[in-house]
Amino acid sequence: MDRCSLGSIGRCGWTSSGLHGSVRIGDLWAPLIGAVAMAAVGVGDDGDTVGPVAAAEGSEAGASGAAYPEFDKKCIFCRIGNREESVDLLHWDDQFACFRDIRPGAPHHYLVVPRKHIANCKSLKKEHISVVQKMVNIGKSVLQQNGMNDLADVRLGFHLPPFCTITHLHLHVLAPASQMGFISRMVYRVNSYWFITVDKLIENLKSLPDE
Repeated sequence: MDRCSLGSIGRCGWTSSGLHGSVRIGDLWAPLIGAVAMAAVGVGDDGDTVGPVAAAEGSEAGASGAAYPEFDKKCIFCRIGNREESVDLLHWDDQFACFRDIRPGAPHHYLVVPRKHIANCKSLKKEHISVVQKMVNIGKSVLQQNGMNDLADVRLGFHLPPFCTITHLHLHVLAPASQMGFISRMVYRVNSYWFITVDKLIENLKSLPDE
C-alpha cells in the first residue's frame, strides 16, 4: 500500500489485536476492504505499488554522494538516498532524504527515508525513537516549505509488514488528511492491520525493554 514518488521519474506508492466481548461488523470487514483498496491502487504483496520501481532503476543516475554506511546497492530507496537516481529530492542531509510519492493519496504526499538501510518499522528498537522523530520533523518541515501550514490536518505513519514491497523504512506524510479520498483513507487507515501512525509506533517503541 505504500506509494513513493521518484520525483520527475515517477513515485512509488511505496503504499493487529485480540477479540474481547462483542465485535463490530465493520471491524471484521476492514481487512477485506483494505485488501481491495490496495489492489485498486496496484499494490504488491507487501503493500507497495511496484510499477515505478522498474522505471526508476532504468533511469539515469543523479549526482552521486558518498555512499552511506550500511548502504544496500540493490535497494531503490538506498540509491535514492545516496543520490544515485534522478529523483527530485525535497530534503537531503547526511541521514535522511525526502521525495514525492508517485501516486499521491492526498494533495501533499511525501516519503521520508533514512539513508541507512533499515528494513521496516517492525525492525525498529527503542533506540530508534529519535530516528522516527527526526523523520517526522523533516516531513513537517517539507510540508511547510510547500505551503501546507495546518499541521493538525496531517497523517504520518508507516505500513506494517507484510504490507510494504520496498523493504526500506519510509514514512508517509499526507496532507491535508481531510482531503484524502475513500481508497486513500483505507490504504492509510489509522492504526489498522496494515498502517500505524507515528504516535502509536513511538508509544510501542517506548514500551520495549532496554537492551
